[in-house]
Order: sequence, then structure tokens, then C-alpha cells
Amino acid sequence: MHSPLEQFVIKPMFHINVANVDISFTQSSLWMMGGIAFATFFLIALRGKNTVPTRWQNIPELFYELVYGMVASQIGDKASKYVPFIFTVLMTVLMGNFLGLLPYSFTYTSHIIVTASLATICLTIVTLIGIVLHGWHFFSLFLPKGVPMFMAPLMIMIEVISYLSRIISLSVRLFANMVAGHTMLKVFALFSTMFGIGIGIAPMLINVCFYALELLVALVQAYIFTMLTCIYLRDAVELH
Repeated sequence: MHSPLEQFVIKPMFHINVANVDISFTQSSLWMMGGIAFATFFLIALRGKNTVPTRWQNIPELFYELVYGMVASQIGDKASKYVPFIFTVLMTVLMGNFLGLLPYSFTYTSHIIVTASLATICLTIVTLIGIVLHGWHFFSLFLPKGVPMFMAPLMIMIEVISYLSRIISLSVRLFANMVAGHTMLKVFALFSTMFGIGIGIAPMLINVCFYALELLVALVQAYIFTMLTCIYLRDAVELH
């Protein structure tokens, strides 16, 4: 019997070794490319200038309006310039979550190295935006106003640790939810095959309900990841 955790094992599809460094093309790479393809389709569809959206524009525009609303709620009138960045974040996470629910697919957001890399990239971009906008004044974010000078070293250390822990907050939440949900689906699927026709129908029906729940979780986790990125962007833009 296969382990429920076997679905998270990364397996090479094409072995590539350069200077003793393994850069093999894996099934995770394949599904990441699938996510990029979907995101690219959405971006192309958004380039249409039709006053009345075509059916190919409706879904991408729905997500665009969602992203614009998220950014505008945090930053206000300055939102438009940051929408492409936030839209890319949403599509990357959302495609990883949704594509992983297809049969025989792979959930690349179920690996901490992927979610941590995404979180690190997001925080790095947010930090660079803050530095470009405010220069050295950006680092005042790590020293709250009114703090006595003798407390400054301790407060700066605490604020820096808190700032960097945002990577953990973003990555672990997404990774843990994807692993837990897919493991649960696999366990009940195994129950169905173990019990066969008859008793196996019960865990199968439960799994159908869990699958619907996992679709919702995939959407919610992508939304949370993106919204937190918007909040961190607001802190960098407005130095809150």
C-alpha cells in the first residue's frame, strides 16, 4: 500500500547534471510551467480592449478586479502601479493550489522550499520598493516613534526579527495547509480501495466532501498569501 505522503516526493522526469550539480527536470517543474502557462493566458486575456468583455476576458478580469480591490483597500490611490506584482503573486499561488487537485498532478505549493522561496521573493520586492520610495528613512520602520534611546538596540533587533518572520508566516501557513489537505484526501482514497465496493462507498463520499472543502482551502490560502503581501506592501509604502 502506498504511503499518503508519497504524493509529495519529487521525481525527476529528465536527468540533467551540470558540473556535478543535479538540475534535473522534475514533475514539480512541469506543473510550475503549467501554472506559468495559465498565468500567461490570464495576462494575455487582460490585454483585450473590448468595452464588453468576451468570455475569455471574464474570468481574468474577475481576478484582476479582486486584486485591484485588495491593493486599493491597503494603499488607496497608489494601487494601480502595484497591481501587476500582486496579480502575479496571486496567480502563482492559486495555480499551484488548484492544479495540484487534478488527478495525477503535483502540488508544488506543498513543498516548503517553494513557498519559502515565494515568500522570500515577495518580501524582498516589498523591501526594495520601500527603499526606493523612502531611501534610508525606510529603516525607521524598525524603530517605533517614542522609544527611549537606551531601548533602541533591543527594539531594532525585535522589529528586524519580526519583519523577517513574515517569510515564515507566509510560507508555513500555505505549505502546511496544502500538505494536510492532500494527505487527508489520500488517506480516505486509500480507505475506499481497502474496503472495496460496499463499505468503501462511505469514505468515497466523505472524500468528495473533503475535495470540495480542499477547493475552498486552495482559494482561501491563495487569498490569504496575497492579502498578507498587500499588507506588507502597505507597510513599506506608508512606513506603518
